[in-house]
Amino acid sequence: MATLLKALQCSRRTLVSTFCLSHRGLNSAGVMDVFDRALKRKQKRWAAERDDAAHFDYLRRKVGEMVADRTMDISRSFPVALDVGAGRGYVSEHITKETVELMIQTDIAAACLNNPLPTDVHNLRVLADEENLPFADDAFHLVVSSLAFHWINNLPKAFSEVLRVLRPDGAFVLAMLGADSLYELRCSLQLAEQEREGGISPHISPFTSLTDVGDLLARIGFNLLTVDSDEIVVIYPSVYHLLDDLQGMGESNCAWQRRLLLHRDTLAAAAAIYHELYGGKDGVPATFHVLHAIGWKPHESQAQPACRGSATASFAELERLRNTQRSQRSPTSTTESHGDSNVAPNS
Repeated sequence: MATLLKALQCSRRTLVSTFCLSHRGLNSAGVMDVFDRALKRKQKRWAAERDDAAHFDYLRRKVGEMVADRTMDISRSFPVALDVGAGRGYVSEHITKETVELMIQTDIAAACLNNPLPTDVHNLRVLADEENLPFADDAFHLVVSSLAFHWINNLPKAFSEVLRVLRPDGAFVLAMLGADSLYELRCSLQLAEQEREGGISPHISPFTSLTDVGDLLARIGFNLLTVDSDEIVVIYPSVYHLLDDLQGMGESNCAWQRRLLLHRDTLAAAAAIYHELYGGKDGVPATFHVLHAIGWKPHESQAQPACRGSATASFAELERLRNTQRSQRSPTSTTESHGDSNVAPNS
């Protein structure tokens, strides 16, 4: 074990993408088919119907608050908004009625829309798939989504649906899990399998990178894009507690090529490796890499880039003007005073 740990010290991106490409396939429509969406619907329904479902809401409520903060930073009000993958209303919980008057909440699992969190915003709940939104064109002033789009197979189609239902000059505020999420668990499982079974298999679903999200939104047609990311680190008593919480969140792996069973001794080895590489006195950390993006549907009122070649001055001329202004400045006189001081003397 010690030799393996020294030889294969695992960082965030080590072994992360080993299976992200090799196990993807195309469905009959020519679209990447990575996730079993029917299974994900069952996982979310099972998690939502648990008696202790609220115990596992901490991550969704935190990210929902982040989305709400970014929405309220926009200095305008939105009469009608759409929350894609809303669950219990983790974004609406933090939105004020001055920002949004009516919020339409959707999810792929009906049970997730039950027991909504308290909010000041009037809301309606609709069962809908993210890739096929059942709404008319130009229907919403705002679309938000928190922790839903990382389970979508056809991400371009889902972004296109958002663009379709947005009104011109409408905003899209997105948060989804990114490529570095759960890198500690991914690396520990792969090292344990390599040691105990002589090979590795995918246990953590592939995630999208920040640059890919930005490029895709721009290609779909969104304007004035801003993208950034946050890391949320949660400390768990052990790997077993982390796995239980992922299941309670409805965030278990649903990739078609997932391995259905994990040997008990392999899991025990993964727990030991996890603690050795990343653990501390308080437990083991799990990193959730959250990607944020804000995009706008094009409108003639938005700022537009000038036509190529329309500039009336060159950068060389601007540099000469700046140098001329510097040379014309008079030297600044410096007076040293010994009578006053902003620093208190030592007593």
